[in-house]
Amino acid sequence: MFNRQSEAMVDGTLFRLRRFVPVVALILLLSAANSYADNRVMGEVQFEGASRVERDSGVWIDGQYLGYLKELRGDKKVMLLPGEHEINVRQAGLEDFVRKIVVEPGRKQTVHVAMQKSVGWQTPSATATLKLTVQPNRAAVFLDEWYVGHVGEFGGKFHSLLIAAGKHRIKIELPGYRTFETEVNLLAGQKSEVKTELVKGSIEQNDAMIKQSARQAASNPR
Repeated sequence: MFNRQSEAMVDGTLFRLRRFVPVVALILLLSAANSYADNRVMGEVQFEGASRVERDSGVWIDGQYLGYLKELRGDKKVMLLPGEHEINVRQAGLEDFVRKIVVEPGRKQTVHVAMQKSVGWQTPSATATLKLTVQPNRAAVFLDEWYVGHVGEFGGKFHSLLIAAGKHRIKIELPGYRTFETEVNLLAGQKSEVKTELVKGSIEQNDAMIKQSARQAASNPR
């Protein structure tokens, strides 16, 4: 039953085929059982943002960047082991949203994220514009070591990053990819663009910025 043979004729040649349908069915059944068991052991955390700003903010859990808030669903849904976890949501110009939660096995909970404007946030008098064309566009963007958002916020036809004129270091990171770094030196009113595709690698190759506990966004574009 687990090793049947059948015959097929292709261009006048007789082929003997072995079929393993019951074995495949068994594998699928075991895979489904393991997935069900994992869902019973782990708990799901969902996120709801109060506005578009929160929904585009970066999410760290226990010091690890996961992505931006509105994408963490479906095949990117967040499943955590039972116990206490710290959630940190960040966006340039806003105070960090920090919340500790307790995850229960097999249960789902929703974290409602509402953020407040950072005290002292100001736009510099002399600015330049930087467009980011990077894949994957969910990667985190750091300007002079400060998190400012994800790539998707600063690319395309209508989006870009407004920064103070002068020299800056750009760092783009995503777990599972190697860190990309570059330096720009822009004059007031100048427009520039950074284009690249992140190279796949190990999470161990990520810079400390992506793995450390979140730092508060700068009070000014640097």
